Amino acid sequence: MFKNVLPKTLISNVGLNKIMTQQLSKKFVPLSIAVLTVSDTRDESTDKSGKQLVSLLQDAGHILAHKEIVKDDIYAIRASVSNWIFDTKVNVIITTGGTGFAGRDSTPEAVSVLFDKNIDGFGELFRQLSYQEISTSTIQSRVLGGIANKTLIFSLPGSTNACLTGWNKIIKDQIDSTNKPCNFVAHILE
Repeated sequence: MFKNVLPKTLISNVGLNKIMTQQLSKKFVPLSIAVLTVSDTRDESTDKSGKQLVSLLQDAGHILAHKEIVKDDIYAIRASVSNWIFDTKVNVIITTGGTGFAGRDSTPEAVSVLFDKNIDGFGELFRQLSYQEISTSTIQSRVLGGIANKTLIFSLPGSTNACLTGWNKIIKDQIDSTNKPCNFVAHILE
């Protein structure tokens, strides 16, 4: 995308990353986002959190790449997320559901092994913000984030309020190329 910004002789890897970061920070870049609802009971007609995330990402100017509902099964979750990680057209994956302690809640176990790098601060910040809303019950939330194959992955609880908190207070800004002082866009588009 930025190959012709400067002559090739002037562009090193470090220089290219700096140029990309500067270019991306000046202009909003819509990202392609996949939404995965993890639930044994939801379908398209009852999937409030998945629909809410789709609406939020589109309202923010991003593009829905895929939306899917899978049963709370570690291998079904991992298969969907793995396919989207491999798909070079998907920049971000947001899962909703399966992050608690109920018997079949297995989203963290399904996705964490796929990460090249963990985004530890995502879970920490989410629980801090969530504490203001649900007090100590936030410790039962096993939200997590990571990067795999230059794809951002955020796993949120299944409640609509938790999805709103995660999107409005963390994810929306971190996938906005104009957000200062930093965001993840340059990391996944380099």
